[in-house]
Amino acid sequence: MLTRRALIASALAAPAAAQVASSFDLGFADNGLRPTSRAFPQKGEMILQRASPPLLETPLAVFDAHDFTPNDRFFVRWHYPFPTTIDPARHRLRIGGHITRPLSLALADLARLPRVAIAAVNQCAGNGRGLFAPRVAGAQWANGAMGNALWEGVRLKDVLALAGIKAGAVAVRFGGLDAPLVEAAPDFEKSLPIDHALTDDVLIAWGMNGAPLPLLNGFPLRLVVPGWYSTYWVKMLDSIEVLARPDDRYWMAKAYLQPANPLADIAPGAPAGPRVPVTAMRPRALVTNIASGARLPARPFTPVQGVALGGDHGVAGVELSADGGRHWVPAQLGPDHGRYSFRRFRGGLALPPGRHIILARARNAAGVEQPLAHNWNPSGYNRAGIEPVAVEII
Repeated sequence: MLTRRALIASALAAPAAAQVASSFDLGFADNGLRPTSRAFPQKGEMILQRASPPLLETPLAVFDAHDFTPNDRFFVRWHYPFPTTIDPARHRLRIGGHITRPLSLALADLARLPRVAIAAVNQCAGNGRGLFAPRVAGAQWANGAMGNALWEGVRLKDVLALAGIKAGAVAVRFGGLDAPLVEAAPDFEKSLPIDHALTDDVLIAWGMNGAPLPLLNGFPLRLVVPGWYSTYWVKMLDSIEVLARPDDRYWMAKAYLQPANPLADIAPGAPAGPRVPVTAMRPRALVTNIASGARLPARPFTPVQGVALGGDHGVAGVELSADGGRHWVPAQLGPDHGRYSFRRFRGGLALPPGRHIILARARNAAGVEQPLAHNWNPSGYNRAGIEPVAVEII
């Protein structure tokens, strides 16, 4: 964890972490499937979805090597342009609305509160959208619009306690430094119900895997909402507003909505029907040591490993199949870093020469299990099904 001295030092004199060139000079390298780039500040090689504002996807092989996704390989998703030069010593977190004491807090003020750290997966609601069939509009992510990190900061509820929440509060709205290019466009703002905002696990974070947040991942502060999709994890956080009525602004009332059923699933072309906000993630397992389409040598057991997440509950188990899901064998789970973290799994399958489809499914501590088939909705949100991996044993 960052020491208080290190935090304040980064707040007062961290130009390397906060101040970067305003232009990203792209130099594409072709990985044979999708273009990649190393040109973005504080980032290694990333799959390039869009240059500005940046959408950068983590290559699947990164997950195979790390329980915690390295900061320089952690996915990036922005809706609007954002400042490329930030003076952390001047940054202020403004708190207003339905409270008794409006506040303007510096990073050093936050550092005086009790410090906490929590391991949690940050995953875009559209992760896997590029795999939907029929295809849907939006960023064509594969499965790399996610990452796992140890987030460090202070509890949101401790910050709100300083401001004094008035009776009748129903929600808390969050905004950052990113801003739309068109004046009439709505600011990117997201809200949490008041009861969820006051839980122990929601953080205002300044640290990520033992270092200050990278600029592209929200420096100097971001909201961390473990178990919920990253649309709520507001980056470059600079404003908090306590609300006395539900948030009816665009990004809550009209955007990031999904079909109102457990799998967020409707038939392609069917009427949308009732919709609800995207919130909690579902359990998922991904094979990371075998790329789909690989040709592997024959052996008594083919090793299969990967990462699983449990959504808003811990991973309770992962199972493997190579016969279309008729039979399953349990995989061995790796270290448990907490209910919101990746959990590594390892196992083996007896695969004779020929072509096979490997399946891995996760189950969380609440008993929710990945379905064999994939869901579909026109926004490409909340992909739920098992990701098949095709292999040929030679």
